Amino acid sequence: MPQRIVIDSLVFVREASSLQGKLLIADLTRILDKLVDSTGYISFQVMGRFSPRNRPQLLLQLHGVLSVCCQRCLEGIDYPLEVSSVLELVDDDEDLTQEEIEDDSLDFLPAQEELDVVALIEDEIILDLPSAPRHEMCSLPEMSHGNGYASPFSVLKSYKGKA
Repeated sequence: MPQRIVIDSLVFVREASSLQGKLLIADLTRILDKLVDSTGYISFQVMGRFSPRNRPQLLLQLHGVLSVCCQRCLEGIDYPLEVSSVLELVDDDEDLTQEEIEDDSLDFLPAQEELDVVALIEDEIILDLPSAPRHEMCSLPEMSHGNGYASPFSVLKSYKGKA
């Protein structure tokens, strides 16, 4: 059963709290379909702080190695996970300026009394994973034709040049 870690995000920031630990990759169910192997763990650290503009923020850091599937050869690739995200907490009714919305260096998260940290970690991993991972050098999986299998297109060879 996956571990559940819940915090009150604004209280966490106000108290400048810090939370760290390890999560089993096998317990992160939302990313398992993107992986070849689910052994190992992800180290995480969450810290509450205020920005220079005095806005509440969560700093999330993740470290680990995930085994993703190469889209070319279908073998596993060790993907080093190194995530460092700063999430600025906003109230639901707070209006963000157009400039803040368009600033790619800022990520916003609604302030919540019950913020699921494990779900937040899974979200950040999903955002970090490559969409189509591939080895630098690899070949396509071998197709075996030595067992009497004939290509469905081999019949067309006899028609070549008869038109």
